[in-house]
Amino acid sequence: EGEEIIKMKKACKQCKMIVDGDNCPVCKSNKLTDTWRGKIFISDPEKSEIAQILGIKVKGDYALKT
Repeated sequence: EGEEIIKMKKACKQCKMIVDGDNCPVCKSNKLTDTWRGKIFISDPEKSEIAQILGIKVKGDYALKT
């Protein structure tokens, strides 16, 4: 009674997008991990130097290490 289950979000092993479901909406992969570390939010991939270095082309949350 009153137990709350916190579900850890998973990160795509291919593109590192942090996802809610069982498939990545960016690269369509189902190879996900829940042992990722570090998180970065990319709001404007076209203007972000970090996004360009990491090869990120879609806005969202990404794991730094998978």
